[in-house]
Amino acid sequence: MKQKFTIITSTCAPLPLENVDTDQIIPARFLKATTREGFGENLFRDWRYDNRGNPVPDFVLNRPEHAGAQILVAGKNFGSGSSREHAAWAIADYGFRAVVSSFFADIHKNNELNVGVLPVVVSEPFLQALFAAIAADPATQVEIDLPAQTITLLATGAAEHFDISAYKKQCLTEGLDDIDFLLRGMPLITAYEQRRKEAHG
Repeated sequence: MKQKFTIITSTCAPLPLENVDTDQIIPARFLKATTREGFGENLFRDWRYDNRGNPVPDFVLNRPEHAGAQILVAGKNFGSGSSREHAAWAIADYGFRAVVSSFFADIHKNNELNVGVLPVVVSEPFLQALFAAIAADPATQVEIDLPAQTITLLATGAAEHFDISAYKKQCLTEGLDDIDFLLRGMPLITAYEQRRKEAHG
C-alpha cells in the first residue's frame, strides 16, 4: 500500500530545463541497490553537489525557499533516456508527490505512476505560466486535484485538465500498487473459481 493521492496543495520546485534524462535524475553509479529506499539523497546528484560533495547553492533542491515542495515542475521531455525505474524511485523517495511537465517520456511516466508519483501533463503555455509565477514568488502554491483531474495555479486561478488512465487513477486515489490491486480482487477470483468447479463437478 502507498500513500493515497486525492488533492494536494503545495509550493513547487522549478526545474526549467528540457530533455532531462534519467541519468541526470539518478546517475548510473547509484543503481546498485535493489530496494526503493535511499535514492532521494542522490536525486539530481551531479547538479545538486559539486565533485567534492558540497551542495551547489543555486541548484533548486538546495534553495531554502523550495524546501518541502511536493511538486516538481520540469521542462519539456522529462525522463527521457534509459528506462531505469530508479529515476522514479529517487523522485518519490525525495518526497515529490507529483511532477508537472508539457511532455514525459512514456516509460518514465509509467514508472512514476507505478511508485505513486503523479505525472501531470500540461500545455506549454500553462507550464511557462507556472515557471513565471514561481520565479515571481517562490511561495506560490499549486493545487492538483486527482479526482477532478485538474491542476490550478492558486495565485491566478488559471487551471487545466489533465489525462490519466482510469486504472492508474484508481490505484493512486486508493493507495494501491498493481499487486495490491490484484490481491484486493482475490475474493472475487476465488468465488468465481469455486462456482466453475461446482458447475463442472
